[in-house]
Amino acid sequence: MTGERADVSDDPCVKHFLSYLENERNASPHTISNYMLDIGQFAGFVWKGSVRPPLKWGDVDRFAARKFLVAFQKAGLQPATTGRKLAGLRSFYRFLEREEYVDQNPFAGLRGPKKTRGLPNVLSVAEINRLLRAPLKILKQRKQKGKNVRLGPHEEYAALRDAAILEVLYSTGARVSEIAGLTENNIDLLSGVVVVRGKGRKERMCPLGGPAAEAIEKMMKKGARLWPRARKGGGNPVFLNTRGQPITTRSIERMMKKCLVEAGLKSDISPHALRHSFATHMLDAGADLRSVQELLGHSSLSTTQVYTHVSVERLKKVYEDAHPRA
Repeated sequence: MTGERADVSDDPCVKHFLSYLENERNASPHTISNYMLDIGQFAGFVWKGSVRPPLKWGDVDRFAARKFLVAFQKAGLQPATTGRKLAGLRSFYRFLEREEYVDQNPFAGLRGPKKTRGLPNVLSVAEINRLLRAPLKILKQRKQKGKNVRLGPHEEYAALRDAAILEVLYSTGARVSEIAGLTENNIDLLSGVVVVRGKGRKERMCPLGGPAAEAIEKMMKKGARLWPRARKGGGNPVFLNTRGQPITTRSIERMMKKCLVEAGLKSDISPHALRHSFATHMLDAGADLRSVQELLGHSSLSTTQVYTHVSVERLKKVYEDAHPRA
């Protein structure tokens, strides 16, 4: 087993590293949280119950680093998870070495487990359409079932919001965290453009399709009658929960599960499948790989190329189903 996670937040080296991530690397809170998790787990593994800052990071050798990674592999974690921990701890020690806290990096040269890269989960256009219709269909069914009970404006807002979220996810190919963090000044409904903040806090512009813009407009009109705008200048969150607070990524995931069931799809499909579907459908329709790379916010073209494999697999299936001598 990998041991318990230690609280290393008071360690001087860790504090300096976090300051570097925030101020120089401009890392997101999610990235910083992952670093803290990995460093804390490693400290708990090496020093077990005697974790008391300041920790002697320079006393850790290559054997301890390798043993830590092997423990995760034996625990049955995915190769990608172990690989991420290796990369995070290697970066941490690289910083310590550069700042002369340690003499050497025990994670330098270590290789992570080989990743088994499967094809991303992609929905067909027909499945996407069923999913996008699901929120308002659920609302309509609830109204029909409770003819004597009038649904409140908050419930109607929630249905319009859910429809808008799904439309925007598929229209832009954005990550669910990017959508949850949108503010009103990120969206230009007239121009049909949305600005999202991705990994490393990098901003990119994504076109907003007509149905998505229309869904947002309907939602915002309903929301404006429920809650006065808290801030001037367009800094208000776009998507709210029924208490008027910014919606969370977890809430979006729960909402999507209900819509998947209504659409007759597997409930374990994640919101990220809409991003995969966006990219695959764009390539299927003739979009070039570089354009899709920019829309997705990928720093490397090789990351985007996985969707060309998806398209090839889809073509092969069509061929096998249709060709008489396939």
